[in-house]
Amino acid sequence: MSRPTDHSRLDLRQLHLDVVRGTSGGKIIWQPRIGCWLTDKRFAGVPLPEPYERMTVPGIYRALNCSPRIYEFNACFRRIEDSRVIRNERQLSETDTEITIHTPVGKQASIYRITSSSPHRIQVKREIESEAEMKVALWRAEHSTWMWDQTRYEALCAEWGNLGAPTMFMPRVNVQDLYINTMGVEKATYALVDWPDTVGAYFDALDQSHARLIRVINASPIEVINFGDNLHGGTLPPDLYQRYVLPSYLRRSEQLHAGGKFVHSHWDGDTKSLLPFAKISGLDGIEAITPKPQGDVTLEEVKEALGDEVFLIDGLPAILFDTLYPVSMLEEFTYRLIELFAPRLILGISDEISSTGDIERLRVVGRIVDEYNASCQVSGE
Repeated sequence: MSRPTDHSRLDLRQLHLDVVRGTSGGKIIWQPRIGCWLTDKRFAGVPLPEPYERMTVPGIYRALNCSPRIYEFNACFRRIEDSRVIRNERQLSETDTEITIHTPVGKQASIYRITSSSPHRIQVKREIESEAEMKVALWRAEHSTWMWDQTRYEALCAEWGNLGAPTMFMPRVNVQDLYINTMGVEKATYALVDWPDTVGAYFDALDQSHARLIRVINASPIEVINFGDNLHGGTLPPDLYQRYVLPSYLRRSEQLHAGGKFVHSHWDGDTKSLLPFAKISGLDGIEAITPKPQGDVTLEEVKEALGDEVFLIDGLPAILFDTLYPVSMLEEFTYRLIELFAPRLILGISDEISSTGDIERLRVVGRIVDEYNASCQVSGE
């Protein structure tokens, strides 16, 4: 018998907003991400288990009685290039495509390759591999603007309904932009040493472009803002975080808080060396910190770092959804997470359920969350 506080009975958009605003009466929300599980199966041509095969993605979430983290709303924010930027695309082979960006100050070229192992193209050549190309990227950042797409927003609201609050993620911050978007870790590491003035100017231009984006964000109805940076201690040691990321995070957070936004960042991989920055970076929450046995931190270490001030977003190691681990271990982990972090907890999977995970285990966690939320309702009456 379902209860009024169960996810199946709630307006999950409102619950999500109540949780981040601190007005949920202690209740938490269950927000597992299933993108990897779904995309990998679709790419491999593997039918989804019944009854999910013929469902839309929102329909799957409804069937599982849980909330998505709806980053699709990122499409509502569009970067507008200077009118003098010209983009040319040329097919080099059956698998390779070259994209050239022409500007008044030079050009950038990148090569993308289709592979048989992923639905996503890999980059054979990154768009920044020389100091000259970085100067072109700097010019583009300086001359870019941002706009809000109300039509897209309304379409997404109609598609996702009340399953969760509209959410967006900002472009990656300075070092992470180089690592993931434009250079790759190795070349970016050399660039930080070999071209310090150009790198510094590029980072300043990114900050200014992102400040223009924040003005658009603050004028929008979207309240939940993510820094989609994928921070990993193995590539971002504390000295680089403190020198580059921390100042930008503090500026971003101050600007977004002035607009009444909830601000969180995506930290995955190994995060133990970065945890000392959790409470001093201006963040309301941190997404995807992965505890042992998958990550490099214990729940107790995460709690000590976040304290009672910073939300934990996610927290359940993805591997616990594979049948290699007993369901009882997932249950015990879920109870412990709630005990340590509720109500500053948006429970999810760090990072996503894998393509080999058992999707029905999402219901196990959902039942525990519904029981906890029902107890909050009773204690608050």
